[in-house]
Amino acid sequence: MGRIGLIGTGLVAIALLAAGIWLASPQETVSDDGMQRITFATDWKAQAEHGGFYQALANGFYTKRGLEVAILPGGPGVNVPQLMAGGAVDFGMGSNSFIPLRMVEAGVPARAVMAVFQKDPQVLITHPRDDVSSLADMKDKPIMIADATITAFWVWLKAKYDFSDRQIRKYTYNLAPFLVDPQAIQQGYVTSEPYLIEKELGVAPQVYLLADNGYPGYATMVMAPNAWIEESPEVIQAFVDGTIEGWYDYLYGDPAPANALILADNPEMTADVLAQARDKMLSYQLAAGGDAKTLGIGAMTEDRWREFFEVMSANGIYPADLDWRAAFTSEFVNRGPMSVPGTSRPMGN
Repeated sequence: MGRIGLIGTGLVAIALLAAGIWLASPQETVSDDGMQRITFATDWKAQAEHGGFYQALANGFYTKRGLEVAILPGGPGVNVPQLMAGGAVDFGMGSNSFIPLRMVEAGVPARAVMAVFQKDPQVLITHPRDDVSSLADMKDKPIMIADATITAFWVWLKAKYDFSDRQIRKYTYNLAPFLVDPQAIQQGYVTSEPYLIEKELGVAPQVYLLADNGYPGYATMVMAPNAWIEESPEVIQAFVDGTIEGWYDYLYGDPAPANALILADNPEMTADVLAQARDKMLSYQLAAGGDAKTLGIGAMTEDRWREFFEVMSANGIYPADLDWRAAFTSEFVNRGPMSVPGTSRPMGN
């Protein structure tokens, strides 16, 4: 899963955004029949972790709010900030809390308007072993992480558990080194690598979700230009509301409509991977847990953003005087759990 590389993406693209001009305004993207056209760029190839967006598209949750939405899947060669800078897309996905703050640092006129995942799906994974039963037990042990992780959640691990850079081993998104070494530890996404590892080994690995151990970052955020927020807040609200409805319906209703679109957009995806990823999102309460239990999917709070920023700025990732509040707005979220007719259980429970 290469999305971690997007944490540090594009300092060049971010600088381009800061220096550039938004090439499309809300008024320029209205169709002849009055529908507001929105192109939304995701951070990776189509997958279950994007299921709510595809469900909203498939089931008309955007259309009924006057939006004509097109989803542009990401991948290793797609840079979301660069697409936004060039006017190729209107809104973009922010993989994690680092990206909106990097944009603030560069003076980019955009911010997060919702956070789908209350829990960042990042995990550390080990083989079944008696000497590791917590993140703290991994101190001083070699851990395979991607280069971008060194200035991302590794900073939090060092601050909380006294991890050291001496532990770092390079992770290249190839599972082979982990599979052949019973002492290996590597990073991953809770919805992806653990399942693939279990399929190869025939035994479930040990999985440690950073968020369940206090890691405060959000994930899968919707980023929107400040110009849209200021000029057309009703469009932002429509997209956010449609997305929220899509996520409740994907998680607690029938995911088949979204899955059909995902499989069409990503022929490499398989039905079993989609099913297990959705199960993980439910069991770990990635989207509907935490503040979303009371505030609804998409929730963001100032306290969470402050906590994340203070940890990272204290460790040199951001300047202490950065205006971190400019990275987000909660005006479009925090309105309570949504009840979706026909779903299999009450929303927010």
